[in-house]
Amino acid sequence: MNAKKKQRGSKRPSAVKPVNNPENNDQLVDQVTGLLEPLCMAEGLELVHVEYQYESRGNILRIYLDKAGGITLDNCVNISHQMNDLLDVHLETREAFLLEVSSPGSNRPVGRLSDFQKFKGQSARIRTSRPIDGQKNFKGILMGLSGETVMLLANDKTINIPYGDIARARLENYNGES
Repeated sequence: MNAKKKQRGSKRPSAVKPVNNPENNDQLVDQVTGLLEPLCMAEGLELVHVEYQYESRGNILRIYLDKAGGITLDNCVNISHQMNDLLDVHLETREAFLLEVSSPGSNRPVGRLSDFQKFKGQSARIRTSRPIDGQKNFKGILMGLSGETVMLLANDKTINIPYGDIARARLENYNGES
């Protein structure tokens, strides 16, 4: 469920150079997370994940939210208005982007180290930034953590994935229960 999308920044997004620098994207995601986490907590919402990337329609700042009992469209709309105001005042970027606020859905992103323990027993797909045993893409059952290493059961084998090497992780067919 997505809240209404709003173009932010330049009124002519085609004139703004797309964001392609992953390091700058990571810095922007960290800044947005720092700004929005207190707002979400105050509203009784969980800030699940923030992503910033270039897509065919321009730069997208995508915010995933959740709460006990699930997120509603009204929740997304109400919080997106507050987020817009907060980002307008405090976000340090000249790039134009579309803001999307959404529920995490059945392919919920998993980003925090604690999430890998929280969703133990759930089916997940993980992509790493560097190969582990010759591969970067994994699908299996989350088995929890060992320190800062995510354990994934795939094909009857436990794969140990260093948390710092995880580029992207999502649950598969998540039904909202943890």
